Amino acid sequence: MALTPARTMPGVLELLPLDQIAFQRMLDTIRRNYERFGFLPIETPVIEHSDVLLTKTGGETERQVYFVQSTGALGAAEKGDVPELALRFDLTVPLARYVAEHEHDLSFPFRRYQMQRVYRGERAQRGRFREFYQCDIDVIGKDSLSVRYDAEIPAVIYSVFRELDIGAFTIQLNNRKLMRGFFESLGVADAEQQMLVLREVDKLDKRGPDYVRGTLTGDAFGLSAEVAATILDVVQVRSTSVDDAFAKLDALGDGSQTMAQGRAELKEVLSLIRDFGVPETHFALNLSIARGLDYYTGTVYETTLNDHPGIGSICSGGRYENLAGQYTRSHLPGVGISIGLTRLYWQLRDAGLVSTAQSSVDVLVTQMDPTLLPQYIAVATELRNAGIATEVVMESGKLGKQFKYADRAGIRFAIVIGEDEIAKGVVTVKDLRREDQFEVTRAELVKTLRVELAQAEVGR
Repeated sequence: MALTPARTMPGVLELLPLDQIAFQRMLDTIRRNYERFGFLPIETPVIEHSDVLLTKTGGETERQVYFVQSTGALGAAEKGDVPELALRFDLTVPLARYVAEHEHDLSFPFRRYQMQRVYRGERAQRGRFREFYQCDIDVIGKDSLSVRYDAEIPAVIYSVFRELDIGAFTIQLNNRKLMRGFFESLGVADAEQQMLVLREVDKLDKRGPDYVRGTLTGDAFGLSAEVAATILDVVQVRSTSVDDAFAKLDALGDGSQTMAQGRAELKEVLSLIRDFGVPETHFALNLSIARGLDYYTGTVYETTLNDHPGIGSICSGGRYENLAGQYTRSHLPGVGISIGLTRLYWQLRDAGLVSTAQSSVDVLVTQMDPTLLPQYIAVATELRNAGIATEVVMESGKLGKQFKYADRAGIRFAIVIGEDEIAKGVVTVKDLRREDQFEVTRAELVKTLRVELAQAEVGR
């Protein structure tokens, strides 16, 4: 019988154990910080009803959806029928459905975090994934939601990335109301055209001003050279401090009521971010930030690594006023952000900013004499009860081979107990990283290993 080649489909990230530990520790850091700010966990099904999932998406997303069909339903389906089920492509639309469905059982403002895989039919290419983790937080209000929550989100972002310790970063902010009002003052009043212009402006940092200028004055948009130049002047505005941001917002001049509202919201958000204790070196005004999804209505965020701009946004999101409006007559505004952790981890590893982790197993109890296995198990149980992750060698073999196994698995300490150790009432602890060993009494083993592990943690 021919063997089936073992392979994964393009666009998925499958890690070896020590890399998976590094990834898992990033997940744990994000979760810990989300919970620190009072967000509660939820999970939603990976499969949603297609009509629920596709009610309001925008951008390219709806052309990247994976539909789900059972073999029985596939045979019975009429040609051209849209399957009833689809894999979620983000966590925000399922959140809107979740809140609408459980509205009467939730307390508002509803603060949730969600860390699950999502699926998109991306073209297989380097750094783009079809299956990936998103780590989201959102605050959902009932009837209204103060813009003050928009300022709390960057405080969470700052807390997360400070602890992840992957380099200097900047949280960049804009406001879609401000930009829509600005476009209105230039005669770009049609909402659909405004959205198209926003999407082009959002490409400024990646494609450059000449590309954006050419697109805006081309046949697709038909804006005059003067209007395009004015847009480019404004969208290249960046700030260096809160006071500088205020001055640059005021310098935009008078505009429509929408523009005035967006400017006032931005000022309040920027001021409160500072009150949350986020250093002014870590957030800035960036009037080219737009975000690609249509449902954002106010504040928008993108976070970038200062020394690695090519990585792009490592965390993004914004304010939306009525995402759940397709599912309920209640008004449920919200604000939130998402960290695409799979892509971020891959990019950080590719750039040398994260490395393979040490094993989550601290100790390997080796086997010198099969007749002493009950003692080996007793030592391992004692260490585990003390909170020290321990593995026991269950089959006899050469000691050197056992040390080699521990070293390859990333386990730092190997415990040896043979006739000599039993006679002296000690155990031998071999430190495979320092390549030395010492003896310690059984009574002092837990205490000694705790000290060694604590010192190793400090030295990381």
